[in-house]
Order: sequence, then C-alpha cells, then structure tokens
Amino acid sequence: MSSSAAGNAFCQAAKLHMQLQSKHDSATSFVDAGNAYKKADPQEAINCLNAAIDIYTDMGRFTIAAKHHITIAEIYETELVDIEKIGANTMDNPLLKYSAKDYFFKAALCHFIVDELNAKLALEKYEEMFPAFTDSRECKLLKKLLEAHEEQNSEAYTEAVKEFDSISRLDQWLTTMLLRIKKSIQGDGEGDGDLK
Repeated sequence: MSSSAAGNAFCQAAKLHMQLQSKHDSATSFVDAGNAYKKADPQEAINCLNAAIDIYTDMGRFTIAAKHHITIAEIYETELVDIEKIGANTMDNPLLKYSAKDYFFKAALCHFIVDELNAKLALEKYEEMFPAFTDSRECKLLKKLLEAHEEQNSEAYTEAVKEFDSISRLDQWLTTMLLRIKKSIQGDGEGDGDLK
C-alpha cells in the first residue's frame, strides 16, 4: 500500500472513530495518517496531526499534543530546507509563511518545557532557516520569555505574555504551555496559576 493510500485509510478510520465518539482512537488514527502522509503529502500530514492535536487538547492531554507540534515543526523544517520544493514559494505564500511561523513558535515552546537550552538552540535554527520568523511577534515573545527565565524573573515573564495576549489571544494549549514554563521559574511557586 502506498503511503498516500495508507494515509487515506487512517483518515477514514479517524472519522469513523469520531462518529463513534471514541476520541482517543480517533486521535491515534489521525497521528497514524499524519505519519503515513509525511513523505508523500507533507501538507496533508500536517492537517492530520493538527486534527489529532485538537482532540488531545480537548481531552486535556497537553503533553502528547506538544509532541505532535514538534513533529509538525520538523515537517516544516524538512520542507523549508528543501529549497527546490518550497524556495521562493514560501516567501511569496503568506499562508505558508504564517503556518511555518506558528509551528516554529509552538515547537520552540515545547522545547522550552523540556529545557531552556533546547529552546534557545531551536530558536536559532528556526531563525536561520526562516528569516521571516525573526521579525515575528512570536519570535520576539520567545526571546523575552527566555530572558525572563534566565533571570528567574516571573514578573517580566508575565508582562511579556500579557503584552502578547493583548494583541493575539492565547488559546488553551498555548496558555497551558506558558503556565508550565512559568512554574519552572524559581520563587514563583505554584502561585495562583495565573499568567496575567
């Protein structure tokens, strides 16, 4: 079976599980579909993984959703590095530019949860690969958060998040990830679990 055919089969299974109200099975099938599509149709792979992320986020399974955000960023990395395939096309395609920026942002946050150094290295790599990312509000926020984390300054961290949120509303997934990172700042304790 070709990878596209396998992807289609998994997608059908995912939709069937949704009808049967089995969220976990549906998410698993979307992930399988995403992995099958990776080589043949990267955009379709991203769509399937996104569907899985939505289900996992809805179920409160943020850690597994985070893992799939990194997978999506890796697909973008491969695509963006393959100049032949995406080249100038990326720079001219605002939708692609926006998507790549969004996934690099989310992937860097996932790396941040693992380790501050991981996040720094990921950020450098994304900026190098995708210069448009450097000027984005997402990239600027990541740099402020890294700086605040390094200085163990929870007030500066909260301020940076507040400023970002006043222009672009944070969704549930982002809020959860940002709170987890904030809790790793010493002296913040559990606090009231608030970002703003």
